[in-house]
Amino acid sequence: MKSALEIKPDISYKSAGKFEETRFEKIHNEIFKSSAEASIIVAQEIAQLIRSKQEKNKSCVLGLATGSSPIKVYEELVRMHREEGLSFSNVITFNLDEYYPMNKENNQSYHYFMHQHLFNHIDIKPENVNIPDGTVSIDELNQYCIDYEMNIKQAGGLDFQLLGIGRTGHVGFNEPGSHINSGTRIITLDHITRVDASSDFNGIDNVPKRAITMGVSTIMRSKRIVLMAWGQNKADIIKRTVQGDISSEVPATFLQNHPNATFVLDQSAASELTRFKTPWLVGECIWTQELKSKAIVWLCQKTNQSILKLTDRDYNNNGMSDLLAQEGSAYDLNINMFNVLQHTITGWPGGKPNTDDSHRPERANPAKKRVILFSPHPDDDVISMGGTFSKLIKQGHDVHVVYQTSGNIAVTDDEALKFAEVCNDFTGGNLPKDINFKSVIEFLNNKSENQIDSLEVRKLKGLIRRRESYAATRYIGLKDENTHFLDLPFYETGQVKKNPLGPEDIAIVKEIIARIKPHQVFAAGDLADPHGTHEVCLNAIFAAMKQLKPEKYMDDCWLWLYRGAWHEWDIHEIDMAVPLSPSEVLLKRHAILYHQSQKDRVMFQGNDSREFWVRAEDRNKNTAILYDKLGLAEYEAIEAFKRFDY
Repeated sequence: MKSALEIKPDISYKSAGKFEETRFEKIHNEIFKSSAEASIIVAQEIAQLIRSKQEKNKSCVLGLATGSSPIKVYEELVRMHREEGLSFSNVITFNLDEYYPMNKENNQSYHYFMHQHLFNHIDIKPENVNIPDGTVSIDELNQYCIDYEMNIKQAGGLDFQLLGIGRTGHVGFNEPGSHINSGTRIITLDHITRVDASSDFNGIDNVPKRAITMGVSTIMRSKRIVLMAWGQNKADIIKRTVQGDISSEVPATFLQNHPNATFVLDQSAASELTRFKTPWLVGECIWTQELKSKAIVWLCQKTNQSILKLTDRDYNNNGMSDLLAQEGSAYDLNINMFNVLQHTITGWPGGKPNTDDSHRPERANPAKKRVILFSPHPDDDVISMGGTFSKLIKQGHDVHVVYQTSGNIAVTDDEALKFAEVCNDFTGGNLPKDINFKSVIEFLNNKSENQIDSLEVRKLKGLIRRRESYAATRYIGLKDENTHFLDLPFYETGQVKKNPLGPEDIAIVKEIIARIKPHQVFAAGDLADPHGTHEVCLNAIFAAMKQLKPEKYMDDCWLWLYRGAWHEWDIHEIDMAVPLSPSEVLLKRHAILYHQSQKDRVMFQGNDSREFWVRAEDRNKNTAILYDKLGLAEYEAIEAFKRFDY
């Protein structure tokens, strides 16, 4: 019996309007609200395959992937093994790839990853686990790759291949230029791939330049393929893969010719597909206000015109004739849209007192609000909304900034060593009880590769970021007693990999909300951060606010989401746009620069080599330019927020 994911896009699938909706798409795909929901479905298909093979007394041969995409799938398989008796005794696995050279014991090896997330927790036979060996000598590597291919064939071929996708379009480590007939081999990693991996290795210089990978032809021989992609960072490459031409420059496009492949995506990863990005180009739409806003902003950008200059012809020529017919004229559409955007702009992010607020993004009352500004790391507050932060204080609101994690993992060893040496010299041997600076110096000078920081070192790195935060918030004008540090437990692993969000984390967030009883909560809605800390922190806030919702004071609490250094809200998504003057832009820059440990050598900056203050300024100035081009007032910069109904 086929699972829901195995239903192929044949003629019946495309009937009744479905063909129009997906006519640009060349690979069957399924879209889910969240990666967690999607991962459970994928795990269920794998479990169903394993059980069906067991009933026939046959082996089940799985091709497995690493990276962040399959982690929740492995968690669900482990749960099914423990709670539902799913056995892996008949399972043979072949992993896609491994860095080269790489020791199995290295915590960045895929051997380590697979055992940590799956193999150590199930009843698979050790001899049935196959992972490319990153320690094979270069002289023996060619024969080793041939043998790996033969082992797959002797096992009966891959019944199921699980895939992720890189921003280069690689599957496995088949980088751009890989041939469709390629087999298991050693390959040089693309620079973008190494940049994306750099945070795992504490810098791009530590990322291996080569890897062993199954080839494209090896993958294509799999009987069933499921590729998973989560998040906004994957949206562009998913569009190129699903809608573009087959090309070795995007190796994942070869999957267009596979007879049984499905892409499993969350909404963010699917967001650039034509049917989501510009649905009016593929069929009739239900024109909600949000979709109208999205379409009209897109039309302005496509025609390079301001809103009030759009004509009937512009609408008719760009797939919006039904919207035009529904509304009556371009004039009416333009005026309404202009007013919608105009009403998002305010210099009073806490609400303007004694003013009609019917067309303002925030309430006028209470005139003085209690505000919580949640910051996942100890610099997201000033990077993402430093200007708004300053306005809220100057306009008399009771503002509290709450740093959810210590951020210690983002402090380099060199930075920590510098502080430890200064402190050791300054104290002259009279050392604080909780940190022995001599032992910290000794640890850092002798730290081995992949060694987790000692508790003292982590404490010092956390203190560095804490004091930088105090310096920045004092500069903004905030009182020290309104600066709070939660040090949420999920973060405190000493490693890039964090623990899952737990009840203790939620309880800590819940306690501070209950203590302050805010009228406004600002939180990071930027889920494109490379290691997911923002998402975990946001989920902690959602969970805490949901639990507190029955409380009377929560009736007056509004939640505003900001975005940071990674990704900005699209214009049609913005509910509040806060203009910044040139002097406010400069104030924000100086506040960011107080975070000196994050300057010049940012450890987790993703695929953007610019410093955070440069990114923030460019992002805010670009938002202002977009408003200006749409025909609204011209500002130096704009910080943007979206209201969220929790």
